Amino acid sequence: MTTFLSKEVQEGLDMARKRALKKKSRLRVHVDDEVFPVLEFWETGFALDAENAPHLRGLVDLYDGSRHLYQCLIVASEQQDDQMVYDFKRNTAAVDHAPLDFVRDENAPIALLGN
Repeated sequence: MTTFLSKEVQEGLDMARKRALKKKSRLRVHVDDEVFPVLEFWETGFALDAENAPHLRGLVDLYDGSRHLYQCLIVASEQQDDQMVYDFKRNTAAVDHAPLDFVRDENAPIALLGN
């Protein structure tokens, strides 16, 4: 049995697969004022659409919708088919508050009441 597909059919299937990956993923990479949807994400890096993604390098922010997940130092690794793969040099979880520089007592009051 042969699995030959015409060029047009293959391009249509590739576009549908790419569209499904973009729709499924809420992850976005923010670089300055530009935003790129993440097609795939794994522990050591992520992949963007090679058609729209530049060869990013340096500090970027990774968001899940509007929630800031990571601040990452990345380098463009390679292009695999229609995806540009980026590797993390550093991947730091984003927090919404400054870290404490002291030990907080477990039974400490939440607030002080005035007279």
